Amino acid sequence: MSKKQPDWTAQLIPFQSNPSPSAEPFRHLMTYYRCAIMEVETKFRVLDVQMSLHRESNPIESIKTRLKSPESIFGKLQRRNLPLTLESIENNLFDIAGVRVICSFPEDIYFLAEALLRQDDVTLIERKDYIRNPKPNGYRSLHLIIEVPIFLQNETRRMKVEVQFRTIAMDFWASLEHKLRYKKSLETNEDYDEISRQLKNCAELSAILDRWMENIRGQIDGAREI
Repeated sequence: MSKKQPDWTAQLIPFQSNPSPSAEPFRHLMTYYRCAIMEVETKFRVLDVQMSLHRESNPIESIKTRLKSPESIFGKLQRRNLPLTLESIENNLFDIAGVRVICSFPEDIYFLAEALLRQDDVTLIERKDYIRNPKPNGYRSLHLIIEVPIFLQNETRRMKVEVQFRTIAMDFWASLEHKLRYKKSLETNEDYDEISRQLKNCAELSAILDRWMENIRGQIDGAREI
């Protein structure tokens, strides 16, 4: 028999300042985060269409979204020794709502990021550029924590959303690296250091590929202008 999973939402609620016998407040908060995801995704859909008017191709290849699971939220609060309250979730966890934008070229990433941040209702909370400053393992991506308004029936709430920008090559490497490193218990492998080195080499090769393809695009665009 499979082990029954604990009801994390039920464990969160008793720690609120105003305890409730149900998990409704938590579900409401998750709904607000879903609304924030929809707001941000719509912004990118509009930018993609508008930018395509001035280009021969769209800058966005795909958009992925995700909402952090209750298990993951609860675990993160515990690891950080944070209060198990809804207020604590909103004030300390900025990656509950996530939007990942996959672009063709690195140049498109910065172009889109700046276009997003110029919008009046978008507030930048945090920026981490792992493209210009890759992580030690080779990971590359541009991460933004932004705050956007969601317009509800009787109120407007500002919600935080994590936005990740990657090229196709960056996303390919990150997805496979995650599967190899965490799904196969790589840490217990006796060849861990060598495998980690090879994965980082692959990341560097993917970065070279991005620059190479971007240079080719520049040559093609330059030839069209002549």
